[in-house]
Amino acid sequence: MENQFFIDSDTLSKAALEKKHRLETDPSARTNHMEYMPGMEVIESDICERVMSHMNSYDYSKYTAKDVTAALEHEVCTIDDFKALLSPAAEPFLEQMAQRARTETGKHFGNTVYLFTPLYIANYCENYCVYCGFNCYNKIKRMKLSLEQIEREMKVISESGMEEILILTGESRAQSDVKYIGEACRLARRYFRMVGLEIYPVNTDEYRYLHDCGADYVTVFQETYDPVKYETLHLAGHKRVWPYRFDAQERALMGGMRGVAFSALLGLSDFRKDALATALHAYFLQRKYPYAEMSLSCPRLRPIINNDKISPLDVHETQLCQILCAYRIFLPFAGITVSSRESAEFRNGIVKIAATKVSAGVSTGIGDHESKYSGKETDGQEGDEQFEIDDSRSLKKMYDDISGEGLQPVLNDYLYV
Repeated sequence: MENQFFIDSDTLSKAALEKKHRLETDPSARTNHMEYMPGMEVIESDICERVMSHMNSYDYSKYTAKDVTAALEHEVCTIDDFKALLSPAAEPFLEQMAQRARTETGKHFGNTVYLFTPLYIANYCENYCVYCGFNCYNKIKRMKLSLEQIEREMKVISESGMEEILILTGESRAQSDVKYIGEACRLARRYFRMVGLEIYPVNTDEYRYLHDCGADYVTVFQETYDPVKYETLHLAGHKRVWPYRFDAQERALMGGMRGVAFSALLGLSDFRKDALATALHAYFLQRKYPYAEMSLSCPRLRPIINNDKISPLDVHETQLCQILCAYRIFLPFAGITVSSRESAEFRNGIVKIAATKVSAGVSTGIGDHESKYSGKETDGQEGDEQFEIDDSRSLKKMYDDISGEGLQPVLNDYLYV
């Protein structure tokens, strides 16, 4: 059988090409995306049912300017108010929404902006997700860093002054097992005060192990909350199982993680419904786990290597701003991250209004921080990137730009005793 987790030959085998074609053209060749695979933990939770009930019944065309005005006048934003703020009727009220969002951000976060950087330690993947550069059928340069290489990358990053790191892998248990990720967390704890993870979803006991290794929080992209659309985008691999992915944040909290982050990849499906579901996912979990720190991201689909056929459903900057302002008004305590997928100009503006966290010194490739941070030539053994970024500013440049806007850059605000 074709090895699904890594296809790196110059030319895909005939069997691999035939299987890829079947997956793309014949739905019956795919596994049931709502059925758990062996080894996947099933938890008893009503969060999914509550989120999906709201998303499926959401008719944003019914909201009017009157509904939006009322939502902005309410001291506490209800779920129905939030739905109004996400609707097309709210687009003419963007300035008022931004003012309200800025007020809420100031109340709960002051004028601070948190900085972090991602570190990709492997790009092997067992999934076939048609929009992702790491997918198992995409012929890219694959790489998995050794522990020595991981430590070298972390040392270079920490010497720049960074104190928070987000560790990422491709979604391959075969190449990046939980023990390997745990060892990376132990290394990260030597160099950084905050350690986050963005990896494939795992079971509660595995999240507990990773927390014991030093991980503080977990980020999981649901990609799209629409199960029907999800099925057409995730054609093979463990990621195909929609409900297991949905429950990942709750399993992480059950495993002792201090915080969790949520996101849909805007442009894959109806962005208003995806934005609604993302926020409600955090909202309902916050009420079930009131001690947990909740964060939201709001990425838009970006170009990837070897794919010129991606046609994202347009989500323009004004609509992205609307979503971020609505998030802030509805969830005033939640952290909001805006990634390097967006331009420097947009990120400079949105941190004054709603966002509280941005990445700096970003690379989505594997093993290239030393060359990017120090300018040293490498042996060309880096792995390819997951997607193209737009804002490539260094930590120093980002820090100076944020300070120049009258905001306070924060590298860390946790003390471990």
